[in-house]
Amino acid sequence: MCLAAGAFAGLTASQPAPLRIEVVARKFEFTPDEIKVPVGHKITLILNSLDFTHGFSLPEFALRGDCVPGKSIELTFTPNRPGRFGYVCDNFCGEGHDDMSGVLIVFGD
Repeated sequence: MCLAAGAFAGLTASQPAPLRIEVVARKFEFTPDEIKVPVGHKITLILNSLDFTHGFSLPEFALRGDCVPGKSIELTFTPNRPGRFGYVCDNFCGEGHDDMSGVLIVFGD
């Protein structure tokens, strides 16, 4: 048992905790609409909706989730390349739906 605990402690010490970023969805916007993160670092997006079941889609990293009012969801990933990657609401939420988007900016070391 001590060996397993020691092995686990070593594993967590070498792996930094994910960078946690809250994202709030509401008609017709995400806040923040721009997220900057370092390449190669584990990221957890904590998604919440204030008013409607919105979708969250970040196709370049195969992330997708439904933002349901009153319920948080977490999407964890590790961006493996720098660049600018768009995220959108993919659940129609009204006339401003097409403008409900943001950008993930992944920067190098």
